[in-house]
Amino acid sequence: MSQQNLLVELFVEELPPKALKKLGEAFAGVLTEQLKAQGLAAADSMTTAFASPRRLAAHITHVAAKAADRAVQQKLMPVSVGLDAAGNPTPALLKKLAALGADASAVAGLKRAPDGKAEALFYDSVVNGATLDVGLQKALEESLAKLPIPKVMTYQLETDCELPGWSSVHFVRPAHGVVALHGSSVVPLKVLGLKSGNTTLGHRFEAAKPVVTIEHADAYADTLRRDGAVIASFAERRAEIVRQLTEAAARVGNGVRPIEDEALLDEVTALVERPNVLVCEFEKQFLDVPQECLILTMKANQKYFPLLDAAGKLTHQFLVVSNISPADASAVIGGNERVVRPRLADAKFFFDQDRKKTLASRVEGLGKVVYHNKLGTQGERVERVRAIAQAIAAQLGDATLVSQADLAAQLAKTDLVTDMVGEFPELQGTMGRYYALNDGLPEPVADAIEDHYKPRFAGDTLPRGTVGVVVALADKLETLTGMFGIGNLPTGDKDPFALRRHALGVVRLLIENQLPLALGTLLQSAVPAFGDKISDASTALADFIYDRLAGSLREQGFSAQEVDAVLALRPERLSDVAQRLEAVRAFAKLPEAAALAAANKRVSNILKKAGEVDAHVSPVLLKEAAEQALFAALQATAPQAKAQFDAGDYTASLQTLAALRAPVDAFFEGVMVNAEELDLRLNRLGLLKTLHDAMNRVADLSRLAS
Repeated sequence: MSQQNLLVELFVEELPPKALKKLGEAFAGVLTEQLKAQGLAAADSMTTAFASPRRLAAHITHVAAKAADRAVQQKLMPVSVGLDAAGNPTPALLKKLAALGADASAVAGLKRAPDGKAEALFYDSVVNGATLDVGLQKALEESLAKLPIPKVMTYQLETDCELPGWSSVHFVRPAHGVVALHGSSVVPLKVLGLKSGNTTLGHRFEAAKPVVTIEHADAYADTLRRDGAVIASFAERRAEIVRQLTEAAARVGNGVRPIEDEALLDEVTALVERPNVLVCEFEKQFLDVPQECLILTMKANQKYFPLLDAAGKLTHQFLVVSNISPADASAVIGGNERVVRPRLADAKFFFDQDRKKTLASRVEGLGKVVYHNKLGTQGERVERVRAIAQAIAAQLGDATLVSQADLAAQLAKTDLVTDMVGEFPELQGTMGRYYALNDGLPEPVADAIEDHYKPRFAGDTLPRGTVGVVVALADKLETLTGMFGIGNLPTGDKDPFALRRHALGVVRLLIENQLPLALGTLLQSAVPAFGDKISDASTALADFIYDRLAGSLREQGFSAQEVDAVLALRPERLSDVAQRLEAVRAFAKLPEAAALAAANKRVSNILKKAGEVDAHVSPVLLKEAAEQALFAALQATAPQAKAQFDAGDYTASLQTLAALRAPVDAFFEGVMVNAEELDLRLNRLGLLKTLHDAMNRVADLSRLAS
C-alpha cells in the first residue's frame, strides 16, 4: 500500500486560550490513535500537533491510502447447536452465516476447535482494509467528539443541498474550514457541515495572501509562516515568545528580567499567531503600591509580563506580546500604556482607601460574611481558629507566643473585607500583612497573617515563623474538623473545600517543623471550639490524615511495605515518622530481618487467636531450654532497645533486637505454645506478648514479611 504523510487542519474562530494547548494535543493524539487502530497509520508513524488561536492541526507520517486486508476468525456457535446428528447445518447456523454474508457452501470450510468444555464452530474470513477517506472521516469525527472542550457552542450553518436552509452545528467555536491532504492529494471529508480542501486563512491582518493554499502535507508549517504570517506550532510560538522576552529584557538593561509564569506564557502563546514583544512603561508613582497588586493586575487582566530587577523588585517597565508587527510600534506601545494606567490607578486607590481603617476595626465585619450555612460566619470561624491556636501555642511556647498567635488568628481573615482583596481575591493574606505592618503590629503577627494559608499547594513554602506555623495549623484543623464534623467529605475527584490539601498541610507543618504534638490529641482539642454545631469525627479525620501521609511518603520513595509497617502503629507524633522509616529500611537490610519479620507475623497471628494476653512471664514456669533462652535474651536486649527507642534512636533500637533471631527460631522449633497445661500455655503466651511488645515499638515488623 502506498504511504504518504497526512495533514489535517480544522480552521475555526478564536479558541479558548487556557484550553488551547490541551485541545491541540488531544486533537492530534486521538486522530493518530484512530488511524493506527484502523491500520491506516503505521506503528512508527510520527505525529506533530499544531495549535494556534484559530486552528487545530496534525501532521502524521506514513499513512496508507488503504489499510491492508486482514484475516478474521469468528466463533459461531457450539457444534451441537450448528450441526444436526447427520452433520448437516441447522437453521441457526445458516442464519448466522447469512448475517456474515456467507451461505451453506461455507459450512464445509468451518473449523472445529475446543471452546471450554464443548467444541465450537469457527468461520475464517478476510475483512477488507479501510480506505483513507472512510477511515479518516471516522477518525476525525472521533477526535472531535473526544476533545476536552470546556463548553460547547451551538451555531447555524447554511446547508449546501438543493433546498436552502440552515443546520445547527455543535462545537467549541464556529468552524470555517477543513484541510485534509494525503501528500498533495485532498482527502474528501465532510465534518461540522464543511467539506475538506487544501486552502486555509492566515493572520487576520498580516497574511501575505488572502487565501493560503497548502500544496503538500509536508509544506503546511512553512507555507503558513510564509504566506499566512502564522507560526502554527504551539511549541515553536512559545519558544519564540521566550526568546523575544529575554532579548527585550536585555535591551532594557540593568539586569532586569521578565517574571516567570508558565501558565501566563501558555495563555499568551494561545492568544497570538505571530508574536512581537514590545517594551512599555508606567509612571513610577505606582510603585508605592505593593508589587503583588501591580503584578497581579498586569498578568491577570492584561496578560503583560512585568519586569523585575536583580533583587526581584518590580520596575516601572513591562513587556507586551503583541499579535501585530507594524513598522512603527509607538501606537501599539502607547495604547497598552494607556490601558494599564487605569488598572494601576484602581489598585492604588484600593490600597490608599484600605489603609484608612485598621484590621482590628474590620473584625466586626467578618460577622456579616457567611462561611458555611452549617458552620456560621467568618466571624464565628475566626473565634474557633483563635481557640485552637491558643491551645497549640500553649504547648509550643510561652505567653508571648500565645498572645501573638491569638492576635494573628483574630486578624488573619480581616483582609477579606478590604477593597483590594474584594477586587483581587488571590491577594488574601498578602494584603493582610501589608495592612498589619501599616497598623504597627509586630512583624511575627504580620507574617503569620500572610503565611497562615501556607502551604497552599504541593511544594509551597511553609510559614516563616512559629506564630505563622501555629495559626496555619489552627486554620487547617478548623476547616478539617468542621467539614468532617458535618459530614462534608471529599468524594472521588470532588473536593470543593480542598480537604486533601489541608490534610497534607497539617502533615507537612507537623513533620517539617518537628512539632512535638500528638495528632490524636490535636484533633480532639479542636472539637470543643465548635460547640454543638458538629459531631466528633476525629477518628475518621485521623484515618484521612494518615492516608494522605501514606500517599505522600510513597511519593517520596519509601516502599509500600515500609510505609505500611510504620503507619500500622499510628505514631502519634508525625515528626517521628521519617526516623522510623529510615530505621525500618536499615533493619530490612540486616541478615536477621526476614526471619524476624516472619516470626513476628507468626507471633501476631498466635496472639490474635488467643485474645487478651498479659505480657507477664513467670520464670519458674519456663520448662523448656528454648523458652528459657528466649526469656534470657529478652531480659538482656529489651531494656537496651527500649532505652534507645525512648532516646529517639530507632535504628539502633531495631538493630539491638536483631540479636533475638536465634533464640526466637529455637523457640518455635522446640516449644509447643498451646500446651495442655493452662499455666504453661498462658506463660508462653505472655512470653510471646513480651517479645511482640519489644519488637513492635518502632514499626509493625510483621508487615515486612513477604
